[in-house]
Amino acid sequence: MTFNPITFSVFLALLLLVTVMGFVASRWRRAPDADQLDEWALGGRTFGPLITWVLLGGDLYSAYTLIAIPATLFSMGAIGFYAIPNSIVLYALGFLFLPKLVSLAHENGYVTLTDFVNDRFRSKSLSLAITVTGLLATMPYLALQLVGLEVVLSALGIGGSAAGNGFMRDLPLLIAFGILAAYTYASGLRAPALIAFVKDALVYIVVIAAVIYIPIKLGGFDSVFDAASKALAAKSTTPKSASPAVAVDPSVYMTLGLGSGMAFFLYPHAITGVFASRGAKTVRRNMSLLPLYTVLLGLVALLGVMALAAGITPHDGNPQYAVPQLLSQMFPSWFTGVAFAAMAMSALVPAAIMAIAAGNLVSRNIYRQFSRRPVTAKGETRVSKFVSVLVKAGALVFVLTLDAKTAVNFQLLGGIWILQTLPTVLLGLFTKRFTDHRPLMAGLLASVIYGTWAAYGVKSATGGPFGGSTATPFFLSSPIYIAVSALILNCAVLAAGSLLARMLRPAPRGTEPETAPPVSEPLGQRAG
Repeated sequence: MTFNPITFSVFLALLLLVTVMGFVASRWRRAPDADQLDEWALGGRTFGPLITWVLLGGDLYSAYTLIAIPATLFSMGAIGFYAIPNSIVLYALGFLFLPKLVSLAHENGYVTLTDFVNDRFRSKSLSLAITVTGLLATMPYLALQLVGLEVVLSALGIGGSAAGNGFMRDLPLLIAFGILAAYTYASGLRAPALIAFVKDALVYIVVIAAVIYIPIKLGGFDSVFDAASKALAAKSTTPKSASPAVAVDPSVYMTLGLGSGMAFFLYPHAITGVFASRGAKTVRRNMSLLPLYTVLLGLVALLGVMALAAGITPHDGNPQYAVPQLLSQMFPSWFTGVAFAAMAMSALVPAAIMAIAAGNLVSRNIYRQFSRRPVTAKGETRVSKFVSVLVKAGALVFVLTLDAKTAVNFQLLGGIWILQTLPTVLLGLFTKRFTDHRPLMAGLLASVIYGTWAAYGVKSATGGPFGGSTATPFFLSSPIYIAVSALILNCAVLAAGSLLARMLRPAPRGTEPETAPPVSEPLGQRAG
């Protein structure tokens, strides 16, 4: 990867613009009482349909999405298109349960999903399990955003493997981390919300230009798909290929799309974006309009096909460089700078939201809930700010000291784990009689243990563990997404545990609780 001064100048100018926006956001729509966690972490819960739309779009379609989805198509073929049905599932499920959850969040002052679980089931052990699961799922996801940013910097020729070894290799990433940490600390969720407007506009411009201009240069879409299929066929017959294209079982494709879609809005950063909305009506509108991004995602995936057709040879054999190299090869230098800036912003926006979400979990559901002393609103917000910087530093250390494949493996585990919180959320929202937390806890623990064990047992191309996210469970004859098989086990343990609890401790006739214990006052008012 070579340094181009024009590309770098355009990239730097756009990054400086959004950096200024990140700090200016601290005064944007700011309420007089900025010490409340609602204000810093959720933007005062005042975001309307448009702001929520771009914020959730910035959260959903990250640098990892823009780089890894085409890279999957580049290296493995059509399996990469699973992201399309995935997004269809997540919006349908979001329309089902998010409006009701947001209404409860506004009414009772929930900042995190754990707040809802704690209020609904009144169990510290279950609440702590949900909190820890959320944190463990978020950290590698955050690290992957920094991996995506490192790929962009390396493609620019100023960082990563393009800068050789030593301190200069990591300096650009350290500078980007410092800027990200500073404006997130100062502005909270308002910073990524404001930057998301620029990020989304640039991503749309770059992707639409690419799917029009590149096929013209390559002779049309017929030529693109023909050349790509030949390139994939050549990969599948090359023994030394790191990730040869293989035939994928339909059950894998379907369950990857289904399981990933069901999991997304359970992630803490996704819930943070949703809870910042003005109310249930805003969320319903967004679940109806966000599928527009699915069209964009399909076009993004096509970039991997175009990279195959263009005969791109990825830097260091890493398919994640396929799209940056394709754009550098096809477009003039100034437009490549715009494209790289869009990718970098696609890392910075979700990374900021993820760090804020992790800070909220620690401050609200560990620090405050288990503190022996009264916790003030200002103290709670201060802890959340500090943790948001700490988790970004942890993700940075993770990226700088470990192989990127390790981050991918942990992110795969995070997807398996976070899906196991679905029964707790849905039962809490849509059933009034279910108040026993013990079957939920048993199902969560059993499925997390099984999912981790199953993922560890999948052999990688080098013979080591954690080679993928699919396996064949003992009760099926075809491989499926491990998170889905773990969820099936979760539901089975939950059903058996609930039946056993009723048999061993039957409630006296007429005294079985009809509703969850009432909330005495909004959570947002209890601090201090």
